[in-house]
Amino acid sequence: MREALHPVFVALDFETADYALDSACAVGLVKAKGDVIIRRESRLIRPPSRTFTFTYLHGIEWDDVADKPTFRQLWPEIAGLLDDADFIAAHNSSFDSRVLYACCRRARLRPPDKRFVCTVKLARRVWGIHPTKLPDVCRHLKIKLAHHKALSDAEACARIVMAALRSGVRP
Repeated sequence: MREALHPVFVALDFETADYALDSACAVGLVKAKGDVIIRRESRLIRPPSRTFTFTYLHGIEWDDVADKPTFRQLWPEIAGLLDDADFIAAHNSSFDSRVLYACCRRARLRPPDKRFVCTVKLARRVWGIHPTKLPDVCRHLKIKLAHHKALSDAEACARIVMAALRSGVRP
């Protein structure tokens, strides 16, 4: 019954260094219970390669992550956030879930057994928003956003879920 009234969920966002799904270089996680954010985490990650294709988007380069933990080293610190979560939310969840699974696979870690809620689909279903890129949805819902900053993107995603819950929609 908790899930219907006040679900516990974690919104997450990955930034990747390049086109490889296991090239996560940053992760933002925002844990919420219903309409209340209870924890925010942001971490830089040292990806398996020094190649950075997407620095122009997120501003992260090899020198920023060279001394940071790998995904395998970081996972024990952040995995506990997901333990009691009813679901994981992500904007365009097919991307973030694939990054999570690829990073877990590369690190030989068991991925979390949680369902993903896609806030792109949620925004289309609840408010009929098109186009549904994160800045578009945030503009529509008046959510602050520093796009391609993992923690800001994750918090925006959490706020989209919270807005849907306030509208009486179960994600």
